[in-house]
Amino acid sequence: MRPVSIAVVAAVAFAAGAPGASARQAAPDPTGPSRPAVTVTRDGDAWTAEYALDRDAPVWAFFRSALIQESRRPWRPDQWRVETPGVVLERAGNRDILRAADGGSVPRRVRVAFTPKSENLEADYGVLTFTDGSVALPSGQFDVFPLGSVAEAEAVPLDLNGYRLQGDPATVTWRDRAGPVLFRGERLAEATAAEADTYVLFGRADMVESARLVTVTDPGLPAWIGGAIQDFAPRVAAHYAARLGAGQTDRPTIMLSWAGPTSGMTSMGGSVMPGLIVMRFEGEGVLQPTARVLNSSRWFIGHESAHFWLGQVVRYERARDAWITEGGADLMAIRASKAIDPTYDARAELQREVDDCINLADAPVAEAAGRGEHRALYACGAVFAMVAEGAQHRATGGDWFDFLRPLIDASRADGVLTRDEWLDALDAASGDASLRRDVETLLDEGSPQAAEVVAGLLEQAGVAVRREEGRVVLG
Repeated sequence: MRPVSIAVVAAVAFAAGAPGASARQAAPDPTGPSRPAVTVTRDGDAWTAEYALDRDAPVWAFFRSALIQESRRPWRPDQWRVETPGVVLERAGNRDILRAADGGSVPRRVRVAFTPKSENLEADYGVLTFTDGSVALPSGQFDVFPLGSVAEAEAVPLDLNGYRLQGDPATVTWRDRAGPVLFRGERLAEATAAEADTYVLFGRADMVESARLVTVTDPGLPAWIGGAIQDFAPRVAAHYAARLGAGQTDRPTIMLSWAGPTSGMTSMGGSVMPGLIVMRFEGEGVLQPTARVLNSSRWFIGHESAHFWLGQVVRYERARDAWITEGGADLMAIRASKAIDPTYDARAELQREVDDCINLADAPVAEAAGRGEHRALYACGAVFAMVAEGAQHRATGGDWFDFLRPLIDASRADGVLTRDEWLDALDAASGDASLRRDVETLLDEGSPQAAEVVAGLLEQAGVAVRREEGRVVLG
């Protein structure tokens, strides 16, 4: 990574293939437990995951099977080692799988040794490591589901939303021989849950509680980062609550890890789960609170906090619709940052969204995740949000929050904000069917003239733009 560049990597709030979005078809085996069970144990430097599977199946696939962002390779082969004879861990299509080497059924008991490693994953939750030896594991990485063959595993789609699965979610127990684990804000001798959708912390990383926030901080993290978050996170959450009503939580936990002062790097990565934000900082560029880094960190906090509304109170219907939550959270963060700090350069951030969308929208935005171009979902989603904001301003004098709040309120009951609902609201605010048509063109087809399509969308919505030597520049 080039010096002084700032890389901000935010995982989607309801990531592709999230197990809670799939349709499970339970068929318990009366000779075994009613669902798979996993016991995750740390004993000093040794980590194990012991599986008690609830039925005979030749293949068990992992729900969370994201690729490493930089290499686009699966992470488990480097971190996990199967100790049970005759069981193979490998990749099949979009999934990491366990299979029987002889083609028969995987043994009901499988033991895996693993070494947790912090990696930036594509649209998924990675391990957090702390400089004091503490480790936070995402709970979902241990869940599995049975399949009839490797060929069937290869045909499982990347997006499990709506995909019918056999069996119930695995029950996972987390234990640390050294002492209690931190689970959902509590220190427990051990924790057990199915579909916990959280991080479990092994170790003694410092926890600080206040009326509006709980922070778990790596002791090696530059002190200014923790202070900035403790100051800004409650303020941005209060802004969102005032504009959008109640979020998923009013007292989140934030876990902050530090990967060290890597030369020539300024990197921030993170994601959100119910009641929890996790953040990973790395690089010499974040050692000191320069104005640029401070603004980026505030935007980062604003984006992740936005998901307690757009991503947790309501989520998208299909992973291809992640532009709704990711681009929407981007614009929420920009508008909130400007409202809290009038010196914040919102236009520069908005211009970056426009530039990145144009560069990535030559191919279908809705298929960007499959290409590893997740940035398209953020940038083009933000451009579409700017179009909706422009239409709302013309219609009522309102802004992005005024467009968004009725959509969130209307979807609170079922928790899903669909693409059609979003686009119907755009139609209602604009009275211009061409906006929807052009958004759908970029989503479903992409365009070799993406710059003209984006410029036309913004202009039609009343957002000032100009052309400068072929570049679309916000006015």
